Amino acid sequence: MEAAGLQCPAPHPDEPDLGGAYVFGRTRTVTRIEQGRKHTVGGVRVPQEQWQVLIPVHHEGYIDWDEYQANQRQITQNAAMKGQLVRGPARNGGALLAGLLRCGHCGRKFHVAYSGTDGNCLRYACQGAMINHGTDRCISFGGLKADRLVEEEVLRRLAPLGVEAALAAIDRRGQHDDERIAQRQLALEQARFEVSRARRQYDAVDPDNRLVAAELERRWNDALKQHREIELELEALKRSRPASLPEDMRRTLLQLGEDLPAVWHDPKSSKALKKRIVRTVVKEIVARKDGEKITMLVHWHGGDHTELVFQKNKTGHHRYAVPADIVELIRQLARVQSDPGIVSILNRLGIRTGRGHTWTEARVRSFRDTHAIRVYVEGERQARGELTMEEAATMLGVSTETIRRMITQKHLSAKQACRSAPWTIQRTEVEKLMIDPKQDRPHTENVDQLPLELQ
Repeated sequence: MEAAGLQCPAPHPDEPDLGGAYVFGRTRTVTRIEQGRKHTVGGVRVPQEQWQVLIPVHHEGYIDWDEYQANQRQITQNAAMKGQLVRGPARNGGALLAGLLRCGHCGRKFHVAYSGTDGNCLRYACQGAMINHGTDRCISFGGLKADRLVEEEVLRRLAPLGVEAALAAIDRRGQHDDERIAQRQLALEQARFEVSRARRQYDAVDPDNRLVAAELERRWNDALKQHREIELELEALKRSRPASLPEDMRRTLLQLGEDLPAVWHDPKSSKALKKRIVRTVVKEIVARKDGEKITMLVHWHGGDHTELVFQKNKTGHHRYAVPADIVELIRQLARVQSDPGIVSILNRLGIRTGRGHTWTEARVRSFRDTHAIRVYVEGERQARGELTMEEAATMLGVSTETIRRMITQKHLSAKQACRSAPWTIQRTEVEKLMIDPKQDRPHTENVDQLPLELQ
């Protein structure tokens, strides 16, 4: 058996007493039969609940027992390559939920995969069965939506605690300075007592006893020197003690506690710090797939549970994907415009690519190839019987402004993919106007002109 944490006047430096506990029976000896022979193995650790003796508060230790236990749990959870037993360390990778996700179908932990040019595209996948048994993955999904949902929920729950933490930090700041000064004041009082006692001892000695007098004088001088050093330390502490917190700084700290999302999203906040915050409040997250819907059940420390649901992205749908309405707009423009014309219309309307860039011919060409949009061929519009405003004006012998007014006043049917795009008019509609020349056509209104009968 092994005894640890025994109280003794001078503990061995190789066996520091951390938790102030008396422990006996942390290990045991195991005897097995191997190949017909007795084999004894000593030093086998046993679980804490099986220790023979455990007295947590037995004597003073470097740290208290609760802190020691918390440190041991943290060390255990930070162990890598331990499979499903632990969550693993909080590293600087972009996956906020690494080590916390567990599959709701098979119970295995999720793996994290990074892809993309800069490795900033993350994906969670339950592929333990595929790795070990060659079967299909249970479930996989992109990590951006999952991270954002959990992040929002964590910030929502921590918002009230942020204000309390800011107030506690302000109080601890003043209390810490006061405690240091109070400790030095007590030390100075003790030094004064030592000086007074040394002086009384020196006064009481017989002057003829020179050896004793010399020793007492030396002790008196040492006490005076110690008293002076403590006085200097106390003065230095008082000089270095910051003034009371200004009101503007107090408001800033309070605002910082209230605006926890701003601190969270600050570029200086590391991923490892965010992961440690999440692991402090989240015990585990169980994810299940139902069709294209992902359900995550968040288990909080303390026993509470929260269900978060989101839809999986379809193939080709990602954070840089152009919205579906823009895809349809470019598809319609490609029926009546070449690539340079499409570039001009999109940039004039302020429409940007999925990455926020302006459009160029190369980007429009690449976009068409990705979405299987055919390039505009000269003559295909005429083959469909579609005319532009200029062509319709030529057929009717009027100006393009007249055609525009006819379209505005619903005298002529026309289509337009978007603002600034060319109007397309069916040839049959124009031919109807040519057959019926008496049909009213709008004219330019002029308030200065009067009908002949009124002149």
